Amino acid sequence: MLSSPPARAVGKTDARKPSGTVATLWERADKRVLALVLVLGILVAVGGYTEPDTFLRVNNLRNILTQSSIVGVVAVGMTLVIIGGGIDLSVGAIVALSSVWATTVATQEYGFWGILVTGLLVAVGCGLINGLLIAYEGLVPFIATLAMLASARGMAVWISDGKTQRVTVENAAVTDLGLPDARVLGIPPLVMIFAGIAILGWLVLNRTSFGRRTVAVGGNPEAARLAGIDVRRQRLYLYVISGLCCGIAAFMLTVFTGSGQNTNGNLYELDAIAAAIIGGTLLSGGRGTIVGSVLGVLVFTTITNIFSLNNLQSDVQQIAKGAIIVAAVVIQNRTSRTAAET
Repeated sequence: MLSSPPARAVGKTDARKPSGTVATLWERADKRVLALVLVLGILVAVGGYTEPDTFLRVNNLRNILTQSSIVGVVAVGMTLVIIGGGIDLSVGAIVALSSVWATTVATQEYGFWGILVTGLLVAVGCGLINGLLIAYEGLVPFIATLAMLASARGMAVWISDGKTQRVTVENAAVTDLGLPDARVLGIPPLVMIFAGIAILGWLVLNRTSFGRRTVAVGGNPEAARLAGIDVRRQRLYLYVISGLCCGIAAFMLTVFTGSGQNTNGNLYELDAIAAAIIGGTLLSGGRGTIVGSVLGVLVFTTITNIFSLNNLQSDVQQIAKGAIIVAAVVIQNRTSRTAAET
């Protein structure tokens, strides 16, 4: 005779699983995000151990957040583009072109708002061109944005004549935002801008129909089209948003450095893509998180800060970043294969 399964005590939960709110939060949590939080915690511990007199100082931590802010804003736009099934190699060049155009003598005559609006319009215009070429002309994103990279960087050199363009004394309101003692509730203004953009990006991706359409287009464009989504228009919007983020980052960089240079934004495209990848965004599209990308930026900036404090050369930093990117992609591939097999 078959024996019946052992009865469970009434009113008791399974000891193998956490119960209540803790269980719900654990099940809903993104394990990749938790892993990045752990990595960031380890890096903070390493920094505090190797340079205890410098790393954990408030000023150094503020410096890390400030340095993360500019490329972090670019990474938010890049994350949305990648989730939508695209890629944008031109973000760094767009930042350079926007900062240079916004700091010309003619533009600075219009003051603070002239610098801000000009930079935003230039960047949005570049994003619009990218979007039109990719969505409506059928160009491969890699090729279209690579062409924009070369063109925007060339225009930045041409407009600035290869020289640094300083923000004039009359427009000191711009540079005042980037002063070391500039604080809003104890937080640097650039960090607050980054936080605002990140929160807005999270809300757009997770709480709006635009975000759902972005995931659908990146996951399966044909299925999205059959479901009634205008795939071309959605892709156009994503590149415009990426351009807008570049314009904001260009203004932040102008505030931080007090100038516009054709070398601004160098390798920002690689940093933004790397942050998105280690944050859990699939290069093939259809999945990603803004929180993961923000943590990815913080991880890379913290690594750079630790290496700098320990007087390690920049080439070692690049090797470390490359190793992290490869590891993240390998983990993504294995996770995808495991999910497909199950």
